Amino acid sequence: MDKYICTVCDYVYDPELGDPENGIEPGTSFEDLPEDWVCPLCGVGKEEFEKAS
Repeated sequence: MDKYICTVCDYVYDPELGDPENGIEPGTSFEDLPEDWVCPLCGVGKEEFEKAS
């Protein structure tokens, strides 16, 4: 699964880790995140993320 990076604050969403503090289980791909999920550091939406190279 691909990692995604926030273009605003450089937070990296790693699907192997998920975002457990916000109810996202480890193993959840970026594509499977809820549409209302936001960056846990700066609060922007998924549209501000790009696939990490």
